[in-house]
Amino acid sequence: MIFGYASILVQIDPNGIATLTLNRPDVHNAFDDTMVAEMLRALNDLANDPSVRVLVLKSVGKHFSAGADISWMQKMAQYDEMANLKDADVLAQLMYQLHRFRKPTVAIVQGNAYGGGVGLIACCQMVIAASSAQFCFSEVKLGLIPAVISPYIVKAIGQRNTRAYFLNAKTFDATTAQQMGLCHEIVPLETLDEAAAQLIASLLKNGPLAQVAVNELMDKLQTLDINETLISMTAKTIATLRVSPEGQEGLNAFIQRREPSWSKTQ
Repeated sequence: MIFGYASILVQIDPNGIATLTLNRPDVHNAFDDTMVAEMLRALNDLANDPSVRVLVLKSVGKHFSAGADISWMQKMAQYDEMANLKDADVLAQLMYQLHRFRKPTVAIVQGNAYGGGVGLIACCQMVIAASSAQFCFSEVKLGLIPAVISPYIVKAIGQRNTRAYFLNAKTFDATTAQQMGLCHEIVPLETLDEAAAQLIASLLKNGPLAQVAVNELMDKLQTLDINETLISMTAKTIATLRVSPEGQEGLNAFIQRREPSWSKTQ
């Protein structure tokens, strides 16, 4: 199933793999208000589609994303603060929607990512990047800061690294990105699609409701101290999943040496 948009491509295959592709290669997949609105609408639709098992974020062309389109920023600079606030809020909602997507999300980074493009990557739960990819937060060179994406960058690479790269606007390579936690795996560009396919195939073999539960649990763990309340919550979570239909199917499939009912192969 393929959905048509002006600046993105959205496709859902029979296995439930939803692929959202940035499709503005002529401007290095920089996003403007149209692309942001389309991505937000697509994410909302995919989040509510029960057939979706995995969300893949990728782009076409040489670069992953150059961040905000300079023409868009120039246009917004002519507007008042209220209009800019409304515009920035849509981008903030996009990042938040991607961050809180309950199904597994995978970013496939084939090329360079800057500013908001890195923000999209940081919002995804798993990231595979080409070893040749480079990253940068260049906003301070324009007298701006990457405020909207900052919560997700801090969660991905920590406050100290975020502060340093926000301040110095230096470009860093994929190895550094992996060391800081932004990327989980880096591979040569020519094997990127193969590595991504292997990861996605492994995700499709796992319990879909359990994967949603993992994401919900991670959100809770981010804001709670380790105490008796947290310990009780984690115990209740696993107990509930063990007696759920999916948990029972998974355990029985393991005992019976067969694939569980949700397992799909590409």
